[in-house]
Amino acid sequence: MPVFRLVVNNVWHSVEASPDMPLLWVLRDFLHFTGTKYGCGVGVCGACTVHQDGIAVRSCQIPLAATVGKRYTTIEGLSAGGNHPCQKAWIEEDVSQCGYCQVGMIMEAVALIQHKREVSDAEIDAEMSDHVCRCGTFQRLRRAIFRAAREGNKT
Repeated sequence: MPVFRLVVNNVWHSVEASPDMPLLWVLRDFLHFTGTKYGCGVGVCGACTVHQDGIAVRSCQIPLAATVGKRYTTIEGLSAGGNHPCQKAWIEEDVSQCGYCQVGMIMEAVALIQHKREVSDAEIDAEMSDHVCRCGTFQRLRRAIFRAAREGNKT
């Protein structure tokens, strides 16, 4: 098995695994970043969303061989104490119900407001439309993203 070196949450890791193993399983099974969830395995639900060089991507669709030279951030890497503006806003707006999809949604929201601090309802809806959530807390989700964007502008 080849050894791959990759940066996750600003730390270098060495992983001995098959080049075609999805990043999702590397994160969960080798590096123990279990906040990233398995949902569908085909990149349509969003539960496995992480950041690749600051862009939200589906980790179940990225083979380990494609990670070379890229930096990844998981939910665990957003902040040491869970105090990133999006994480705080999710709690303050009581977004989660079952919570399974929430990590992917938070990661998507963080990428959105990092690149665009002022967002509209339509932009939020478009960005979050490919995340599957059966709880239906979309109004609270939208409020949380607006709150996080405002808080992010203060920092």
